[in-house]
Amino acid sequence: MMESAEHEMLRSLGISVMPAPSVTPSDIRVTWPRVSAKCDYVAAARFEDVLQIDVSVTKLGTTSVAFSFRFHRQDPERDQEIANGSIVAVCCRIDESGLNKVAIPDFHRRKLQTCLDVAPE
Repeated sequence: MMESAEHEMLRSLGISVMPAPSVTPSDIRVTWPRVSAKCDYVAAARFEDVLQIDVSVTKLGTTSVAFSFRFHRQDPERDQEIANGSIVAVCCRIDESGLNKVAIPDFHRRKLQTCLDVAPE
């Protein structure tokens, strides 16, 4: 669920998770493999529960980005925190040799900064 919420947030910013080479300039053709993921559960989600997942950027480094996730049951009668999580992803250029870690391109950095919860480094 965290990865799906992260992907939705990135798409809402105009950032592709796996950009197509035919439509994306090579200088910004990057992807975001995860290097860390953690989730702490504080209550049970049940079948048919509708959950709201809030995503924010908590750290924007030179080559990596940390996301935080807050899960809430979306029910006014039972509004309850369900879980908190985090993912750290590293920016990698996609080329013939595979994935290579690179600095986050300015195009992506500007967009990610709009979701930053704390001051950038």
